[in-house]
Amino acid sequence: MNVLIVEDEKALTTEMELFLRSNNYLCETCYNGATASEKIATNLYDFILIDLGLPDYEGLDLLKEAKKHNPEATCIILTARAAVDDRIKGLDLGADDYLAKPFSLLELQSRMQAITRRKYGLKNAIVALGNFNIDLTNRSISFKDVPISGITKKEFDLVAYMLLHKNRTLTRSQLSEHIWGSLVNDDYDSNYIDAHIKNIRKKLNAFDTPDWLETVRGLGYRININS
Repeated sequence: MNVLIVEDEKALTTEMELFLRSNNYLCETCYNGATASEKIATNLYDFILIDLGLPDYEGLDLLKEAKKHNPEATCIILTARAAVDDRIKGLDLGADDYLAKPFSLLELQSRMQAITRRKYGLKNAIVALGNFNIDLTNRSISFKDVPISGITKKEFDLVAYMLLHKNRTLTRSQLSEHIWGSLVNDDYDSNYIDAHIKNIRKKLNAFDTPDWLETVRGLGYRININS
């Protein structure tokens, strides 16, 4: 998933970026509001983490821009401000959560995961698909409680992202942008995405047919939880 970190404290920004990357998030960073404003207007993100105390920009104004240009993004306010009014304003403007500095990176991750599950209607981190279990927290797939080895990070990312958007057809471009952080071109996309889906099916087929992983001809792929 794509994350934009908007924070002027460079040490904290680096710490968050390294931590989130180690947990399989794609990260971009900004140290000021002007740069963040440009990115928010032109790119799509799954998470936008916004420091309210930016040197050149009012964080709440940046939040407004984020909700306008990235309406599906989850916005989390990062603030050292003690005033409750600032936090309330942020939540009223559409922020999904806030963290008061200093905060634990593990708490940040936990909140991001909880918001994701709530946003996409998942009651818990383990989702049953037939005889398969997808564990979003531990990033594993099992069959009848037997872990399936050999699933790569990117393969799991594909399954997890489609699961979050269950019953919705995702194009190859959408999958590429949110999993790899870039768009694929028309000449390359069939090999780029289709090869990963083929490998996923091959590994799962060794246990059972994953009927829930569907190809929508001419459009893309989806996970159908009603299968």
